[in-house]
Parts: sequence; C-alpha cells; structure tokens
Amino acid sequence: MVRLNLFFALLCLSVSANGHQEPIQAFVIPHSHMDVGWVYTVQESMHAYASNVYSTVVEELSRVKGRRFIAVEQEFFRLWWDTAASQWHKKQVRQLLQEGRLEFIIGGQVMHDESVTDIDDAILQLTEGHGFLYETFGVRPHFSWHVDPFGASATTPVLFALAGFDAHLISRIDYYLKDVMQKKKKLQFVWRGSPSLADTQEIFTHTMDQYSYCTPSYIPFSNRSGFYWNGVAMFPDPPKDGVYPNMSLPVTKETVESYAQTMVDNIKQRAQWFQTNHVLWPWGCDKQFYNASVQFTNMDMLMNYINKHSTEFGVTVQYATLKEYFQAVHQSDLSWEVRGSQDFLPYSTEPFQAWTGFYASRNVLKGVARRASSLLHSAESLFVRYRIKYPEGPVQKEWALDKLKALRWAVSEVQHHDAITGTESPKVADMYMEHLNQSMMGVQELLAAMFLLPQDPDTAKPSKDLEQHIIVYNPLAWNVTTYINVSVKYSMALVYDDNGKVVPAQVTPSLKLILTSQTHVYMQNEYLALLPEISLLTDFSSKRDVSEWKKRGRKLLPVLNDCYKVLFDQETNLLHSITNRLVIIHQDFWEYDANGDVHAGPISDNYIFTANGSAVPAYKSVEMEIIPGKIISEVRQYFYREASDKNYTYAMVTRVPVGFKDKLLCQRLDQSYALGPLVVNREAVLRTTTSLSNKKTLYTDNNGYQMLKREHKQYINNTVSRNYYPMVRQAFIEDEDSCRLSLLSERAHGVASLAEGEIEVMLHRRLWNNQEWNRGYNLTLNDSSVVRPSIWMMLGSSAAVAALSQQGALYLQHRPVVLATQRTPQWNGPSVQPVVLPPNLHMQYLGIPGWDYGPNHTQHLQNINSGVKTNPEADFDRVLLRIAHLYEKGEDPVLSKPATINLKEILQGLGEVKAVQERSLTGTWDISDLQRWSWRTTEKTETSSSSRRVTMDFNVTISPKEIRTFFIYF
Repeated sequence: MVRLNLFFALLCLSVSANGHQEPIQAFVIPHSHMDVGWVYTVQESMHAYASNVYSTVVEELSRVKGRRFIAVEQEFFRLWWDTAASQWHKKQVRQLLQEGRLEFIIGGQVMHDESVTDIDDAILQLTEGHGFLYETFGVRPHFSWHVDPFGASATTPVLFALAGFDAHLISRIDYYLKDVMQKKKKLQFVWRGSPSLADTQEIFTHTMDQYSYCTPSYIPFSNRSGFYWNGVAMFPDPPKDGVYPNMSLPVTKETVESYAQTMVDNIKQRAQWFQTNHVLWPWGCDKQFYNASVQFTNMDMLMNYINKHSTEFGVTVQYATLKEYFQAVHQSDLSWEVRGSQDFLPYSTEPFQAWTGFYASRNVLKGVARRASSLLHSAESLFVRYRIKYPEGPVQKEWALDKLKALRWAVSEVQHHDAITGTESPKVADMYMEHLNQSMMGVQELLAAMFLLPQDPDTAKPSKDLEQHIIVYNPLAWNVTTYINVSVKYSMALVYDDNGKVVPAQVTPSLKLILTSQTHVYMQNEYLALLPEISLLTDFSSKRDVSEWKKRGRKLLPVLNDCYKVLFDQETNLLHSITNRLVIIHQDFWEYDANGDVHAGPISDNYIFTANGSAVPAYKSVEMEIIPGKIISEVRQYFYREASDKNYTYAMVTRVPVGFKDKLLCQRLDQSYALGPLVVNREAVLRTTTSLSNKKTLYTDNNGYQMLKREHKQYINNTVSRNYYPMVRQAFIEDEDSCRLSLLSERAHGVASLAEGEIEVMLHRRLWNNQEWNRGYNLTLNDSSVVRPSIWMMLGSSAAVAALSQQGALYLQHRPVVLATQRTPQWNGPSVQPVVLPPNLHMQYLGIPGWDYGPNHTQHLQNINSGVKTNPEADFDRVLLRIAHLYEKGEDPVLSKPATINLKEILQGLGEVKAVQERSLTGTWDISDLQRWSWRTTEKTETSSSSRRVTMDFNVTISPKEIRTFFIYF
C-alpha cells in the first residue's frame, strides 16, 4: 500500500563511513509489493496483475543470468503455483532458487500487520508460508522485508529471530524519528526486542530511508514517473495491447545519461545516511513487474551505462537479492548500536497524520478474525486427540485436515497489514469476512463430526422437545473455572451433566430491545466437567437525564461478590466506585467529532485519527437495570443519544461473578458493549475515569507478548491522536500506591491515557471524507455496523493483577467451545484426560500441520531434487507443540521463574510420547542445526548460556518469555 510523505535532504556527495572517498556499491533489489487485499480482492488482483508478475519474472530471470528478484508474501505465489504456473515455470523456479537469483523473503502467508495482530496469529501465518516453502522447495527464509506495516512492534524481531532469520528490515516509523536517525546514521542497529530474552534473540535491523520501498518516481527530464517502465496496473482486465497508463520514458541513447545521473544522485543521497558504502536501492513498488520484460530491458541498459562510467560517477550498481546486500553489510564487520525493547509506535507521517485510527477501524472484522483464530486453536488440539484415539476414523483424516487448512488460510490472510487493520475497501472487507465465515463453518462441521461420529448410532437417543444438549470443550492447558452462556426458549430450565448431576445455573432475560423471546442460561463450569437456582429478579431504574443530575454519590446501589463491592449511582445510573481498595470509577461513552472536509482542516480516515477538539459525552440520558443471580449478577446500562430517543445507541452489560472461589473469576468484571449505528464522522470511546494517580502513564501490550510503558507526550500539534496505542490483549494504569486497573480485550482497540487517572478505549469509528485519494479507492470507512466487543476489567494490587492478567487474557481469548447437538450424546469421543501445564506456561499451539517433510534436512533436499516429493502427501503422525512462558524476568517472584516440565507426563492424556525433537519457531529448522549470523555491537554482551534442550527422558526447562517449539511423535 503506497501512501508516503517524503522529506528531501540536501544532496551530499561525500560518502563513506570513515571520511574517505570510496566508491558506493548499490544493490538494486527488484521487487513487487503485492497487497493481499487492500483495494482489490485477491481474485481481482490475480487476474489483473499478480499472476503475470510471477510468470514474467521467472521468464526474464531465466533469460539473463545476472538478474535477481525477491518474492515476499506467499498467498499470491501459492495461488500462482497451484493454478497458473506451467511445468516449465515450476522447473525454472526450482533452478532459480538453487542459483540464488530468486529469493523468498519473510516467507509468511502475508506481510502481517504489527500493531493489532495477536502473536499467535502472526506465528500462524508465518508457519503457514514457511511450511509451504520448505515442503515444496526445501527453502527456509533468512531475512524479513516488513516495509509496509504502519509502525514496527518490538515483538516482530523476536519472532523473526526465533524463526531463524539473520536480519530484519522495516520502513514505516515516525517521520520525525526517521529524519533524526538518517542524519545521525542510525538507521541500522541490533534490536533486542525482548528484555527477558535480550541478546539470545537479537537481530540486526535495517530501517529504510525516507524513500521507503518504492523507487523515486520523480525524474526531472520527464513528466512521467521514472523507473516504472511497465506503467500502472489496470483493473479489472489487463490491456490487450500491453500499453498501460504512465509507462516511464524508455531508456534510449538520448535518455540514458539523464536516467543515470538521476539514479546516481539518489544513490549518493541515500549513501550519506548509512555507515557503510553499501546502498540498498529497492526497485519496484505496489503492483510492479507484471511485465518484467520491459522492466528488466530498460534497467539492464541503465545499469550497464552506470557501470561503464563508474569511475566518473563514483558508483557501481548490481542486481541483488536481500541476502547479498546483508552479506555485504555483515562482512563490513562494524560494531552496531543496540536498541532495547522499545517499539516504533505510534506511526506518524506528518504532524496531523497520526496513524492511530486503524487500531479501531472495522471493529467487527477484528472481532471475527480473533474468534476464528480461537476456534482454530480449539479444533487443532481436538483433532490431535481424535487422531491419536481414532487413527482410522470414522472422521476421514484428509477431509478433516482440509477443513483446518481452509481456516488456517483465512486466519493467516486476514493478518495482512491492510486487512485486520480495517484499512481496506468495503468489498475487500467483505472478502475477508466471507473467507473467515465459510472456513469457520467448515471447522464447526468438523468439531461436530469429531464429537458425534465415534458413538454408536444405536445408543444415541433423540432429544425430547423440551431438551437441549450441549458439549463443552476447554482448549486451554489449564484447569478452568468459568461460566458459559446458552440461549434457551423458556424462562425456566434445569441443567444436568452427562452423569445426571445437577449443574448450578440461572436464567436471565435477554438484553433490552433485542427482539427475541429467548432467555439465557448461565452455567457454572468447573474444570470443564459441568458442575437451578433460577433468578429473574430485576431492579429496574428509569431513565436519568444528564440535565437533571444533582449531587452524585448519595444513592449508591451495591453489587457484591467475594472480591469486590461495585457501587452504582442511582442518581446518574453510572458506575460510581469499586471497593477492593476504594477506587472511585466513572465509566461512560464519549465521541470525537471527526472532520471530513479536507478544505476545513486535518481529517480522520481508515488509517488516521485526528482529534477535532476534545471528546464529548455521547448520551443525554442513561437507563439501568440490575439482575441479581446466584452465579452472575448483571448490571445493564443503556445510553441514549437524546433524552427523547426510544432506542439506545450504546449499551454496557457488567457481569459480576458471584460465589466463586477461583481468584481469576472472582476478580474480573466481565463487560460487554453494543455500539452503533454511529452518526457519520463520529469516533466512539469507552472512557474510564478513576481516582488513581497514574501521571497519564499507560501500559499496553505488544501483540499480546509483552507490556510496554507509554508515558504521555506533549506535542505542538495533535497530542491526543499521537498518544494513542494499540491494545491487542491488555492495557493498564496504576498509581504510586501499586493499585492497578487492568483491561483485557478479545480483539484489538486503540487506547490512551489523556488525563490523570483516565483510560479510554476507542471501540468504533464511522467516517466519511472528501479527500480524493480516499474516495478514489473507497477508503472512507462509512461503517454503519453495530459492534459488540467485550472487555474484562480487573482492579487490585499491581502484584495481584499482574499475576492473574496474563492467564486472564487467554481465558478471554480462548473461552470454552460450546457445541449444540440434536441428540443426547452417549459420550465415546476423544479422551477428555486433560493436558495441564503450570500457570506460567501456555500451550500456544497443539496441532497436526500435515506438511510432508522429514526431520532430516539433507534427506529432504535429496527427495525434492530427485523428484520423490513432486506430489507431497500429508503427514498425519507428526504433532507440532508450541509452549510459551508468559512472564518477564522479575515480573513475579514465583511465576517468573523458569518452569521445568516432562513432556511425556504432560501429554500422557493424549497418548504415549515416543520421540521429541525441538524445532525453530515455524518448525522448519532442527534447533540444533540453526546457526544465525552474529553481529558485533557497541555494548558489552554477556555470553548467554545456550537454551536448555530436551533431555533424554523428555524434561525441558522453559525460561521467561521463551517460546519453544517441538515435533512430538506418539
């Protein structure tokens, strides 16, 4: 996606790290940035240009030996490989890879977003792409090319290091910071993204200069763009005559000198920003090289001319892969500065262009993407159980794997930096939703089959008319105490488990104004073996108009459990305070009024949030009802935009668990919301104002992996927007007395602390503007949907909340799977013996990838080269297990300690473990074979002990923030 603001510096021809005049070596890296979505659907892009990119590039690389090309996202390549590539093309791809002239970079299914993606999903899409590449070609990417995500997370370099990468490349960072780094020659550094892993997973990082990943398009001797000889891609169909709009002036005897001087000047300008005399010169941009012949023919002539006059120019140029560039930099043997665990968020391109709006854009898509991920996580682990117990069916294994693969593809696809971000056009958003919903339906079909097919149909009893049957599955590797919510048609219900024992339950009416006759049953669910008090008592409060509010705090209504006394003010119908420690808390909805007229000032759009003044309350009256219960007490608040409105615009339901001994369940307040449809050009926030003294300091998570401190910064312009950060799983504020308010989320939002004791979460946006670029691509975000996110709120001492919130975020993300059935199940399904890990370890993934490659790399390459693996068959006997340590060093006196487990004992509920092999993050490297490049640093580094391996008796010790990946054979 191209939307760049370039800041030009004075040209300086003095170029060397040591002050001496040295020839500049420019590495010209041909590439095409191919967004998996954004403005056009995947199918439209494949037809219009993407398929032609790979076909023509392979043809042109095969014609001339000196040419190079890097391929980045795998989705388009895989589609081309499966549907368009001829046998000749496939043979040439293998040859080009062996020669090192075609290089796969990143290798993930997509170039994932770094702000609002969850770590599990970032790993999934990387694993999907790497598995395909390794199975098909024996290739394992070594370098990243994260040129377009809107800001850079400190989690991403850790993941790439764990995957075996030797260097990392980023581009989009704050405009002012990039300018400073350029001037000080600090665009390259060694990044230690995790404070706990430190130098063990550090990675050399290159930040692209102000020109980013596109070739400079301005050439002084022509009114056309330069260096883009194939022009601009056309949709929906490529032109039959091959003539595209804005094709660059050809390189001829008359133009070659002007082209050469333009290119050399740009190379020299860039050289002054780096410490070595090596310049990375990306040649390409969005949707380029669909006619690689015209591209390479012109560039060949230009580069030959420059090299013939290299003495005069002081520059040599060569086609290169990213590996060749990084090798040259690595061999310079300089010492590089170290960057710690700071990220590059938020991202701004100008003072009034803070790219913080997309943290909340298309809230529904963000929620569906995470639900799909959670469903996949559950289905993967259940399929492992099923395969071990029923290796020959009756659920056909190939059919089951196809269902899982479809959802893996959809969840991977939506992690793209113009997908889950909400920055795509409406038709592309619809495409993502369709892919997610269809593949989720397929996996739900698989779940039903795995639960129901093993049983003897003769023993299955049909349901009686008044009976409802459900199966509940806990996907987490911990014993879980929780409650589940099931819709029923009747106002009374008795609930029994499969042994006929009564399960504690209560019935509550549906939310006000939802047109349904259904009611909801809450059932206590302990350790996921179903453990009726019926409660329909309702304390209903009439509307309270804001204009009639008098002195607050005189009429307080308590809702109690063993951990909290939650007080609601009957004068306002709003939350008043929570006593654990007494903290005054006020919670309601506010709106920012966005400007949509570019002639009137800065705007908000899909990407950008520009606060047009302060937020204002989004309601004129509030209604409240309280429904007490033996399991859950509910407080329902309805916010009306105007006092005379009959329908609310906002709703908030706060569920207070009652009578639970479980610390996590007792200490969380489960809140769900309904927002919308919004008025056009409104950005809606949930604002929680407290008596905590946090000095406007906020803590937010980086992709659910680690927490970062966000101190409030004052800017001359746009202070509100530039203090917004992404919240993927968690954000909190705390005071000097170590009292912490933590918010846990099941989807990504934007979050800020703009005033003392305050935290606000942006939940929904509806925007329109008249900017030509946005309207041309239909990127105005006129989102009229009603969104229904959930947040869990926890209040207590910093130590207590920190100890619970990591697990709590995963409890929220991976809630029990509830499957309705049409008959009484006589249970004979997969074994329900639990897999239970210590509380500081999380089973991040348990599944059967199905990739067809052996554990021995040399043998795998021999099989590929000999043609043995031309038609790979799925491997159903290898299980991939990934375990993550949730805590930082020193975060908790107990939970931050390394944890030692015995994999054979832990997994005995699944089957007998026969062999374990530790692998790299995405499974393509045997960890004992993985040797990454070492980079010299200016900081003294203590030699880190090698990670402790799996012992002969299957013991493994996992240290803080480690993510360990294993192949398990049962």
